[in-house]
Amino acid sequence: MPASRTPAASRTRAVLVLLVAACVLGLAPILVRLTETGPAAAGFWRFAFAMPILLLLVGRPESWGGGGEGFGRPSKWMGLAALFFVLDLSFWHYGIVMTSVANATVLCNLTPVVVTLFAWVAFKERPQRLFVVAIGLALAGAFAMSAGADGNQGTNPRLGDLFSLSVALWYAGYFLAVKAARATAGAMRVMLWSTGLGLPLLGIVSLALGEDLIPASAAGWAACAAMGVMHVVGQGGVAWALGRLPASLTAVTILIQPVVAALLGWLVFGETMTPVQMIGGAVVLSAIVLAQWSAAARNKKGAEAEAAAPIP
Repeated sequence: MPASRTPAASRTRAVLVLLVAACVLGLAPILVRLTETGPAAAGFWRFAFAMPILLLLVGRPESWGGGGEGFGRPSKWMGLAALFFVLDLSFWHYGIVMTSVANATVLCNLTPVVVTLFAWVAFKERPQRLFVVAIGLALAGAFAMSAGADGNQGTNPRLGDLFSLSVALWYAGYFLAVKAARATAGAMRVMLWSTGLGLPLLGIVSLALGEDLIPASAAGWAACAAMGVMHVVGQGGVAWALGRLPASLTAVTILIQPVVAALLGWLVFGETMTPVQMIGGAVVLSAIVLAQWSAAARNKKGAEAEAAAPIP
């Protein structure tokens, strides 16, 4: 069933799952700093600890109560998703170290512009005017959160901001590759192969950059393990929602992630949030509500038009 024709009840459930997944992913920049490894190595352990869970979910037999969808074979879209996600994590994790949690997370989530334009051309998901307004508000709020930071956080804020900004492109590629893969495979199978194919690539990147691969303490290992669970729950929820919602709506909704990350950065690392950043966060949340309202109105209009069409 096309995302635009998804029943209202199913769409509401998909939005709720997406919001929870986005909030879980807001933990990522906090956990990256707590792993006691290099930035790319943190991504390696994220994938490594996620793999046993994904193997269990995808391959569980019917006798365990439900049955998985089977491992299958990776499609070209799953391979592309893995490549884009490796680029995403490699650049973003360095951005997290170099700049503030808020900046790194906000800048990498400027994905909706890329996703909406591509989805318009490739998936024929033409945005409504109200949705375009929502994107503009979301980006304005994201810019306010970035520009309003005090500038004294991270090891190299300018380079960190640049790395984080580049992630918007990589994350858009991952987003769209996952959506394409979801046309022929379930969310957990897509997650399994994109993670499994990306795991050795992140290991190679980490070794090539001479990073510390092994956490120095039990707390570091705990953070690595937590990243694996976060990966399955967070990205798994996003992949599941992408099979039921338009890519453009999904991309805007996950903008709640930088709001959560900024609050956690303030609570855990004492990274202050200025009044401008707080206003920006409120604007982002408002834009998410507006985008959902726009998509719901479009969905209702499409359903009414379909019901009024003559039966052939």
